[in-house]
Amino acid sequence: MSYSTVDDRAQDLGLLFLRASGALFLLFVHGLPKLLNFKAQLSLIEDPFHLGAPLTLSMAIFAEVLCPLLILTGVLARIACLPILFLLLVALVVVHSDWSVDQGQFGWLLIIIFTSVLIAGPGRLALNIRLPGALRYA
Repeated sequence: MSYSTVDDRAQDLGLLFLRASGALFLLFVHGLPKLLNFKAQLSLIEDPFHLGAPLTLSMAIFAEVLCPLLILTGVLARIACLPILFLLLVALVVVHSDWSVDQGQFGWLLIIIFTSVLIAGPGRLALNIRLPGALRYA
């Protein structure tokens, strides 16, 4: 086995670990609690763009449940990072603009993780490898 083969495998394992750990954290810490407690979350969700709590919460659930599942599987991973990054930036810059870096460190770390996946893609250990043409790189 050549050095480049070992290096390629390590890189693919690293990308798998990065996207899986970030996706699972977001899904379990933020997404599933919102989905499973939808009614209670309606009174808690911030609505910075005045779209209404149901629509705002639904968009948050899309970004925190569906998108992490796509990233976890490696299907349309780069595209799935965009709603997550938008949500995180709105939360940190608009909704919680008074937070210090220390208070928002979980959000900033998720931005680092999902920006890395956006740039690098999901790697070869992903289900997107079976998609045709340009979808393979989305």
